Amino acid sequence: MSHPREGWQGHGAPRKLTRRSFLGASAVAALGAAPLLSACASALAGTGTVPLPRPDNPVKWPVFAGNGAIKSGLAAEPDATLQIYTWVAYINQACVNAFAKKYKCKVQITTFNTMDEAMSKLRSGLPFDLLVGATVDVLGQLIESKLVQPLNHSYIPNITQAWPDFTNPFYDQGWQYTVPYTIYTTGISWRKDLVDENPYTMSNPWAMPWQAKYKGRVAILDDYREAISLGLMKNGIFNLNTTDYAQIATARKALEDLTRLVNVRIDNNDYTEVPDGDTWIHHAWSGDMAAAGSYLPKGVPVSDVGYWFPADGRGPVANDTNVVLRSANSPVLAHMFLNYMQDLPNVLENISFNGYMQPLTGVTPQVLVKEQILPSALLSTVVLPSYFRRGVSELQLPVDVDALWQQAWLVVSNGI
Repeated sequence: MSHPREGWQGHGAPRKLTRRSFLGASAVAALGAAPLLSACASALAGTGTVPLPRPDNPVKWPVFAGNGAIKSGLAAEPDATLQIYTWVAYINQACVNAFAKKYKCKVQITTFNTMDEAMSKLRSGLPFDLLVGATVDVLGQLIESKLVQPLNHSYIPNITQAWPDFTNPFYDQGWQYTVPYTIYTTGISWRKDLVDENPYTMSNPWAMPWQAKYKGRVAILDDYREAISLGLMKNGIFNLNTTDYAQIATARKALEDLTRLVNVRIDNNDYTEVPDGDTWIHHAWSGDMAAAGSYLPKGVPVSDVGYWFPADGRGPVANDTNVVLRSANSPVLAHMFLNYMQDLPNVLENISFNGYMQPLTGVTPQVLVKEQILPSALLSTVVLPSYFRRGVSELQLPVDVDALWQQAWLVVSNGI
């Protein structure tokens, strides 16, 4: 799956379109034959031995011989340069500079545009101390490939500031390898002054984009997991990791219907298109829309921009993680950085830059408004602890099933 920062070019610049040709044109032709997909659907068991964490199937990862945590009580490496590998525009440079000053070190940030790119570079042996923004769906690969090292919790006392959910997350029981970084929801954004409907009063807000009268003004995210999930939820299906071919086909048909109905756009420019009125209804990420006020044309109040996510939290929710890499030359300093980025003042400084919340108990709607990080009109972009417990997550799929999702997306995206 892709990520809110995939293809991101930095604040003030548009993202590149990230539609990916996963399986090529031949796969699109193959998808037209239902018997082929039915055959694929009959082989839904995943391949490989890496477990697939789920809320109802939590995973405690092994610690491998020769890849243990660092010892306690060590001093930070002297005259070190901390090497951080992360998404473009995902860490506030002010936070990085303050950390470097406090610990009398240098910090070098190297960026990637996709998680596939990051994994490839790490497997090639490029040495970094930290991977910032590791998605939950690649943790198994990182751990089983011994690309990351277990954490020594004694260096990260600020974990007490995080939501309790993240000291024993289902994807990494006992937080052996990860600390939480950003968290976000996927919902619907719209221009209130240009759209008659209010999703908060609709019986099925996930169906809001399916309105012919807004033809040419509707967009969905350029992300095969997010888009197919929207098609599922429009039809009342909330298993966003479904292995059921019929359900995947239902979602695909819903998106094909959407294309015919409104000539839907596919892009990840929700954060600019809705504020400037180019798009009136956009399938969107919460962190993007939290920053929408920065992209409003002169004379358009921020109150004209809306973001909807179900009040009961039953919608897509995701989080990224930070890990110490096994290749770390400065593992103690790396642990200290993880601790630094779990401290409330530093977290608030970071959110003010990238718009994406971090799950600390001190990051409340009231604090975000008081610190002028978030306008009150966009409080709906705030992610609440209950969302992590009640929400639905798009997690790693068995290989065969992932191919079905990708094929369904190709039919939709290549038809536009």
